[in-house]
Amino acid sequence: MAAAGSGSRADNGYGGQQPRRRKGPGALATAYLVIYNVVMTAGWLVIAVGLVRAYLAKGSYHGLYYSIEKPLKFFQTGALLEILHCAFGIVPSSVVLTAFQVMSRVFLTWAVTHSVKEVQTEDSVLLFVVAWTITEIIRYSFYTFSLLNHLPYLIKWARYTLFIILYPMGVSGELLTIYAALPFVRQSGLYSISLPNKYNFSFDYYTFLILVMISYIPIFPQLYFHMLHQRRKVLSHTEEHKKSE
Repeated sequence: MAAAGSGSRADNGYGGQQPRRRKGPGALATAYLVIYNVVMTAGWLVIAVGLVRAYLAKGSYHGLYYSIEKPLKFFQTGALLEILHCAFGIVPSSVVLTAFQVMSRVFLTWAVTHSVKEVQTEDSVLLFVVAWTITEIIRYSFYTFSLLNHLPYLIKWARYTLFIILYPMGVSGELLTIYAALPFVRQSGLYSISLPNKYNFSFDYYTFLILVMISYIPIFPQLYFHMLHQRRKVLSHTEEHKKSE
């Protein structure tokens, strides 16, 4: 689940592929999408600046999460609107796939990092936050300039290149954070439902988190190599276009 959220979204990740181009959105939808992407770019820039300022003030990277906790929750949760964009057809991507990918990050933000306070001081949290921050600044900038039909090559190159480092970095941070949360979840029984109860239903959140971690094993390699293939395809096409001009 969370592996998709680490930045491997088909059109929303560290690398990934561009959204399928069909009929473009109308003028009103385009204006809205430009505003949305500009706001999201600015939001993640605020998070980046907050991290740098906190680091310079403290002289240490430990506990930097608290300096950007609120904007991180706000703008990561704001990505839920991307599901509606697909549902209403203004972005030609799969609703189910987009929902899965967006919710995985929201899950890590709220159901793990927010809910298990003890992990918020873990260095692994900073690892995925930094990876997410760089990724989202590039991604939303990419979408903004693409909608304006004026995409700088540097942004295109960054979107299809930096995932090589950012994706493993984000995945490592997410896995280590979930792993760090396990003993606290087991001790507190967080989100778990035990029998007997009137619904005759049980749920063990501790086991669920372990299954989430295991899901990274088949998902990560497939998505990573897919993105490498997409990178060669997109950037080689750009180089051929440049030579033909």
